[in-house]
Amino acid sequence: MNVQYLDTPIGTLRLLSSGTELTGIEFDGQYSGGDVTYCEQTDSVLTACAGQLADYFAQRRRHFDLPLRAQGTPFQHAVWRALAEIPYGELRSYRDIAQTIGNPAAVRAVGAANGRNPIPIVVPCHRVIGSNGSLTGFAGGLATKTYLLQLEGSLGGSLPAPGL
Repeated sequence: MNVQYLDTPIGTLRLLSSGTELTGIEFDGQYSGGDVTYCEQTDSVLTACAGQLADYFAQRRRHFDLPLRAQGTPFQHAVWRALAEIPYGELRSYRDIAQTIGNPAAVRAVGAANGRNPIPIVVPCHRVIGSNGSLTGFAGGLATKTYLLQLEGSLGGSLPAPGL
């Protein structure tokens, strides 16, 4: 597994790849350990991801075009595919996602799958909110979620200062 670090307005992100596909994006302070050995070297996937994320934060990119490989169950993959379809600047509720995947009773399971998304931002789990319109949990923290939604114009207000 290859790894590259990227400084962004929301902190340093750790980008992970298999060499041919993006496998993860981790927020500063939440880097996983585990049994996987990471090689601190870049590759074409990580270079492309870093460039596309830089463009996203500069508000020059609304869609990502990267080869992805996320580890998860078939249900999680269905949720993550639905997340990937949420347009830039739009919000969906967990209930909306459950209905989209054809399992309207699975609202809590959708929330759990959303929280296990290994490729946040690129697979935009930050665009999911509570049914009552409230911002709910996010791996990067609610300040980061707020920043991303303000960046995309989903929430009113100006962007907070970089470095949350």
